[in-house]
Amino acid sequence: MDADICSVKNKSIMNTIKKIRLGSQGLEVPQIGLGCMGMTGFEDGDMYGKADEEEAIATIHRSLELGGNFLDTADLYGPYRNELLIGKAVAGNRDKYIIATKFGWEIDDTGRLTWTINGKKGYVKKAIERSLKHLNTDYIDLYYLHRVDKSTPIEETVEAMSELVREGKVRYIGLSEVSSATIRRAHLVHPITAVQSEYSLFERTAEEQGVLDTLRELGIGFVPYSPLGRGFLTGQLRRPEDLPENDFRRGIPRFQGEQFYKNLELVTAIEQMAAEKGITVSQLALAWVLSKGFVPIPGTKRRKYLEENMAAVTVVLTPVDIRHLESIVPLGIDTGNRYDDFSMALNDY
Repeated sequence: MDADICSVKNKSIMNTIKKIRLGSQGLEVPQIGLGCMGMTGFEDGDMYGKADEEEAIATIHRSLELGGNFLDTADLYGPYRNELLIGKAVAGNRDKYIIATKFGWEIDDTGRLTWTINGKKGYVKKAIERSLKHLNTDYIDLYYLHRVDKSTPIEETVEAMSELVREGKVRYIGLSEVSSATIRRAHLVHPITAVQSEYSLFERTAEEQGVLDTLRELGIGFVPYSPLGRGFLTGQLRRPEDLPENDFRRGIPRFQGEQFYKNLELVTAIEQMAAEKGITVSQLALAWVLSKGFVPIPGTKRRKYLEENMAAVTVVLTPVDIRHLESIVPLGIDTGNRYDDFSMALNDY
């Protein structure tokens, strides 16, 4: 009986996930994607606990089965380990997936991060060849500049990315964590298809800074990463010590000390609303993002949570629901910085 219920549930998800246009350049994606960063560790440790390659690949395959074939990665993740994992997972089925990857964090010829951003033309050319090799593909569907190189005009970087489109190595280009001014300058060089920024009930800087208005004006899609507040909006964290010892979130102000417990009070209020609707807090938080027409890419490395996240497309929020949620976590509320000081300084706004 349980298997039958699961089958009906999964068919419901498959029949509900829609393909939508991301931006106005022709790219179509499912309305919810899969962030793959946590599926592999970094050279200096794991991001969100221990990685499990077999389960990660099974999660990618399950995403395809449910209609969520939009994968998000970056050369930074590992470095390279994440792209290699995805290349392995999609082997033999490359054309069934939409792969987005990113470049910009400079990686030297030994595979080590230099901890600088490089948007120079020569580095763009080098980065794409490495990503194509690691992903075992001859094209990238959506290629993002991970962070703006403040020592290189954005026009130079985007022109180099535009050349990759003309060469057939990239289908569409995007930017990550950028200001309205940078978006406008970039868009004049080559049409930008999507902008990726952190966005959730806990993080609405892109909205506060007018970035979302700019995207609507220019016909550019918006892809929120960490739409579950880097796990805070799953309701699974009750104290800072719940984070694994080597989890990078321990170094983020949002998860530290008194701020953690202030945020937990917000989560508790959201949980109450979710319980009244008979859904999880994760599904409620994702449904809120989906209600705005954005394409969130919640990250997970387990099939269980993938299925839970994707079921958020079946949740319908009324205008009253949305107002209630936004009264719990109003625009401008302080939930703590989402990065440490070094990483915050690299954002473009």
